[in-house]
Amino acid sequence: MDGNGRWARARGLARARGHRAGVDSVRDIVTDCASAKLEWLTLFALSTENYRRRPRTEIRTLMALLRRFMIAERATFMKNGVRLRTVGRVDELPPKVVKEIRATEELTAGNDGTVLSLALNYGGRREILDAARRLAAAAQSGEVDLDDLSEDDLSRRLDDPLMPDVDLLVRTAGEMRISNFLLWQVSYGEIHVTPTCWPDFRRANLEAAVDDYRRRSRRFGGLLAGEER
Repeated sequence: MDGNGRWARARGLARARGHRAGVDSVRDIVTDCASAKLEWLTLFALSTENYRRRPRTEIRTLMALLRRFMIAERATFMKNGVRLRTVGRVDELPPKVVKEIRATEELTAGNDGTVLSLALNYGGRREILDAARRLAAAAQSGEVDLDDLSEDDLSRRLDDPLMPDVDLLVRTAGEMRISNFLLWQVSYGEIHVTPTCWPDFRRANLEAAVDDYRRRSRRFGGLLAGEER
């Protein structure tokens, strides 16, 4: 969800206004995905690096917006069947924020529509490192056999073992990099880049990204039928 700050700066507004406008985009896109019966939507809401390095005033604004969003959207999530999940070290966020996140996760746990996964205080390298530590502990306890390891053994120890591999990664604001996001899950994901900043990202932009994805031929490292090297 890139471009909140640039969106605000282009309008002569404070960065906080960009973040508030970004929340409106989250609300609309989640509703659109639920209407389209999209199985899984992961939004990179806050990286570990941003949480550590951004000015404290900006982080306080983000935390307040996140807490209000959790409270305000519960009824809509229940109406639309949205289930909230999270990845990242969520418990390192302020306790009042964590409380509302966990309450929304618990409330929506039985919903069977779109899964909204929020990446909060998240970093892809750290997720893999944490999973490797869990895998090493499992090997030490005899739970897994080091001579018979599979990718699934590590996948099951990622932040959310239920998260599927990424089909489509959408980068807003023209960003051309992965930015340490879901490094394990995005291995064969298709990437769509749009110059649109996140606060302006709406249904038409989402549909354009999905249409672009549907035109792709996914090889997963192999060749298509009839294709030569």
